[in-house]
Amino acid sequence: MGILSSMYTGITGLQGQGEALSIYGDNIANSNTVGFKVSRPEFQDVIAKSLKGLLGGNQIGRGTRLSAVNPIFSQGSIVQTESATDLAITGDGFFCINGIDGRSFTRNGAFHFDKEGKLINADNFRVQGFKADEDGKITSKLGDISVDRTVIDAKRTNKVDMFMNLDLRADSAMEFNPEKPELTSHFATGVTVYDSAGTAHVLTTYFNKTGDGEWTWRAMAKGDEINGGKKDQLIEQARGRLKFDTDGKLLEQSTDRSEFNFNKGALPDQSILFNFGDEKSKGGSGLQVTQYGTNSEIYKTLQDGYSAGTLAGMTFNDDGVLAAIYTNGQNINLAQISIGKFENPEGLFKVGQNRYRESRLSGQPTLGAPQSGGRGSVSSKTIESSTTDIANEFINLMTAQRNFQANSKVIGVADEMMQEVLNLKRS
Repeated sequence: MGILSSMYTGITGLQGQGEALSIYGDNIANSNTVGFKVSRPEFQDVIAKSLKGLLGGNQIGRGTRLSAVNPIFSQGSIVQTESATDLAITGDGFFCINGIDGRSFTRNGAFHFDKEGKLINADNFRVQGFKADEDGKITSKLGDISVDRTVIDAKRTNKVDMFMNLDLRADSAMEFNPEKPELTSHFATGVTVYDSAGTAHVLTTYFNKTGDGEWTWRAMAKGDEINGGKKDQLIEQARGRLKFDTDGKLLEQSTDRSEFNFNKGALPDQSILFNFGDEKSKGGSGLQVTQYGTNSEIYKTLQDGYSAGTLAGMTFNDDGVLAAIYTNGQNINLAQISIGKFENPEGLFKVGQNRYRESRLSGQPTLGAPQSGGRGSVSSKTIESSTTDIANEFINLMTAQRNFQANSKVIGVADEMMQEVLNLKRS
């Protein structure tokens, strides 16, 4: 009977709208969940009877059913925080985490370090990233992001770069006297270098003009820091020559000796390369050290050594690279956040705890660095808020409520009609 089937049609409407209410309620409940993405219900009609069979037309529907619950992966608002380990993705992709149930993915970047130095989320799932080698270069090796180097070893100085100008007008008749270096040199500058034990030593480099476009430099150390030296004495440890062309550019450079014998157990005969730039004779510009008719002055001095240091802090940059900051002023890259990208993120399987698992519909993830291969960028000291729009969800709730009431009215009317049929026997 058509009256009875109309009651079941109304029931499908009640069931569908009840499930829609659950979905909208879940969206509202997660309005403060970091990285949450709202979902929407999608319905399909149900066809139960066709009056003309395969000829088409004249079909009677039998209600509705919930066909899909699809998440909407729109971008959430980026909120500033004070935690350096809070991360947010702007664009496509997911953070990759690993735990007791294997690998999963999340947009919730509220991370912190545990007692073992591993970067984890609130449920102790370990954040995955690309490891760095000993020199801080990011590799393709994927693993747990962790801080393994709480202490950094000392590094002896191997190279010193100088950027300066030497006065063309200097008198080349001056003879250098190591006992009175300040009075018998045309220019002097200091530089701090480190021995093999990480001890700092201040060297003084003296420059003397020996002819037109020709200079000799000497690196001298304090006598009480050199094996066999005496206090209040400067001892030459390195010497070389510079030659300039008529335009005041560095034409050639050479080193006659470079053997630093620092005391107190440091490595003997430490060689330090004093670099004054690319010579013109070898195709360089010759502009790092020049000889112009202006006062001699040093612009910048660089060296590659440092003392031992302990971990002082950590920070992420905008490329998702974790860098450790040490007390000796060195910053060393430890790892880079990995971002997983799916061809069909709507097909991911929700497992709770703000996590997703890959499925047949989503396809396999491709892991890579932020801002590569269509992946989004990562920013630190930020989190991505929920995409729930409270006003929009309230409208959806009211619409679902009205639809539920309308479907219940269908059942009520069908019940009254059925009652009339039953009353036929009494009459």
